[in-house]
Amino acid sequence: MIICKTDEQVELMRKAALLVSKTLTEVAGMLQPGLQTIAIDERIGTFIRDHQAVPSFLNYHGYPFNSCISVNDVVVHGFPNKYTLREGDIVSVDVGVILNGWHGDHAYTFAIGDPGPATRQLIRITKESLYKGIEKAVTGNRTGDIGHAIQEYTEKIHGYGVVRELVGHGLGRDLHEDPQVPNYGKRGSGVKLKEGMVLAIEPMINMGKKDVFTEADGWTVRTKDGKPSVHFEHDVCVRKNKADILSDYGPIEAAERKNAHLFAEG
Repeated sequence: MIICKTDEQVELMRKAALLVSKTLTEVAGMLQPGLQTIAIDERIGTFIRDHQAVPSFLNYHGYPFNSCISVNDVVVHGFPNKYTLREGDIVSVDVGVILNGWHGDHAYTFAIGDPGPATRQLIRITKESLYKGIEKAVTGNRTGDIGHAIQEYTEKIHGYGVVRELVGHGLGRDLHEDPQVPNYGKRGSGVKLKEGMVLAIEPMINMGKKDVFTEADGWTVRTKDGKPSVHFEHDVCVRKNKADILSDYGPIEAAERKNAHLFAEG
């Protein structure tokens, strides 16, 4: 069932989304070679609770961590562990919170130092594709319009692989609500978008083929060809003329630039 939110509910969801943005900003400032991904997860859990919220992911269908931390060829749902970040790694950090009964849920892919020109381009194109999808999240369009915009930009123009098995979704009092929001599709197909629908739009784009597999832990999704994958996600409210982005990458990007500058100096 699709649940459209009132303006008051959207504002509560904006607060939850912005707490995720603040959490990812905290992550951006701590990333460096030598850091274990479990330390990132522990900081995320503490930060969320210090802001009177609850991590959405912890114990969700048995998921055992506060966040999903996916390195290099891990597409999504990577387990935080004792893996130590290295120069040239890329790491997607996906965070959800429950604040005042409402979920925020989005993700950002970071580079540790310089991952090289091909991977830098994959990061840039995937982030740009997210905004191309968001442009289509307006009243009267359909979910296929969002997916088509993402697929056209990443797959047709740049030759990347668009993951089919995992999709974006509705968001609200539940972490995953209807409708599903694929990152591929045909214009004019899928569920019709109505004002007040809140969507988590999240392109997952592989440098190589679209094919993925799930590891024995039942969660970790990797590219079959072992090439890098990038994941970005925003929380978006459907509006009549222009989508309302509830989350905010601005502070994350500022912290990322500052951290990169300090890393270059040191």
